[in-house]
Amino acid sequence: MLATTKLNMTLVTSGALLGSCLTIVLLKLLTHPKSKQRVASRGKANQDISQKLNPFKSQLDGNDFLPSENGIKLQENSPSGRLQIDFMNDEIISEHFTRNIQFFGVDSQMHVHNAFVVVVGLGGVGSHAAVMLARSGVGRLRLVDFDQVSLSSLNRHAVATRADVGVPKAICLRDHILRIFPECQVDARVQMYESSSEEDILGGQPDFLLDCIDNIDTKVALLAAGVRRGLKLISATGAGARADPTRIRVADLSESSSDRLSRSVRHRLRKEHGIESGIPVVFSTEKPKVKLVPFTAPDGSDANPLDYQVIPGFRVRIIPVMGTIPAIFGQVMASYVVTEIAGFEVNYEPVVQFDSDVYNMFHQRLIEQEELQFGSARGVEVDLEEVAFVVRELWHAQSARQQKTRVASKGMWRHVSNLRLTRWDATKPASPDNLILLTFKEAEEHESKTLEKIRSSEPEFYEMVTRILLRATDTFKGS
Repeated sequence: MLATTKLNMTLVTSGALLGSCLTIVLLKLLTHPKSKQRVASRGKANQDISQKLNPFKSQLDGNDFLPSENGIKLQENSPSGRLQIDFMNDEIISEHFTRNIQFFGVDSQMHVHNAFVVVVGLGGVGSHAAVMLARSGVGRLRLVDFDQVSLSSLNRHAVATRADVGVPKAICLRDHILRIFPECQVDARVQMYESSSEEDILGGQPDFLLDCIDNIDTKVALLAAGVRRGLKLISATGAGARADPTRIRVADLSESSSDRLSRSVRHRLRKEHGIESGIPVVFSTEKPKVKLVPFTAPDGSDANPLDYQVIPGFRVRIIPVMGTIPAIFGQVMASYVVTEIAGFEVNYEPVVQFDSDVYNMFHQRLIEQEELQFGSARGVEVDLEEVAFVVRELWHAQSARQQKTRVASKGMWRHVSNLRLTRWDATKPASPDNLILLTFKEAEEHESKTLEKIRSSEPEFYEMVTRILLRATDTFKGS
């Protein structure tokens, strides 16, 4: 009992001491002359935004309303050029993004701060992606959507409230983002993407383009334009009618065969633009759980949806959607974009999965080759589970020679009959961090060379393989 009482008193004392220290630090921060000035100016800016009862009206009545040829171009605090933030000497911004700096490092977070990202489509997916990009410190955002916030969209929108109903989605997001990250340059466009608006929306050399559109014609046109311009991009497919968050994947468009919208987009891109792969997409492998809502006329009678189509090519019938799934889609897109900009390597879970017979085949081929090359299989230091890791996680069931041309999110090859594992360094055992996957012909050529010869003649290939094998070292040896 006495020991418990002493423990409780110790915890209380420690908590009080910690609280006092934090209070002192906070007071020093807020009483610093420059900090006080920044807090005051930012507080007033946020207050001005929060007092707008109708953000759309305030923008139309203000000086920031700039009509564009193909839509309404609404801008606030978005001068041309990149955002330059001295976050190491600005106490508020430094603390705001301290977790990002700890995660990525200073240089990588600077890349994020100086990035310019375009998000087209600001519904359930796009709104969550845009908000998380801002929370991650992306310094310049262009937000594009022609539509307005509706009551029925509140179940999935990232920030909209009932007070925002009727407000353009781009304006709604812009105003909320500026409350989160006032230094962010937000270019809000109440505008539909069309071929005639391509330069207006995609101009300025953005670092990344997010396609969050659910209309196939517009989606295909936007993706084709992004590829033609050489932009880094990522696309979201159908998030409606699904409920299983564990089925959400990131892969190359060519690997997303289980998603209906992806198939349609892939077919159109190949047929109309000659694009077959190279576009990362977020999609779900889950089969839709519910169907389109039956369409009826206002009087309740049966009707042809096309008779009520306001914009040609846009769906009239409603896809039921549970708000959590598009929210996760948007978060996944933001995570992909931020890590890419920061140069933080992520190896996504492959879409194609093999059964144990395939991995057993790789294991047996390795044993046979070891016996042939070294006289015994005693150097094989991998079991079936480790072989599966090496094939699936490290090499995505693709030849190491193909990794340089592979999209970062590209899935695994479905046909692996011409592949086998071999030692990277012949002087070391066949362990998880010393195995590469090659075609039979490539493996024979590799086994005839020394590692030093590969290092001198193919330095890029050597560095790439070494970097990938370090993942196995970290995984199995904890280094």
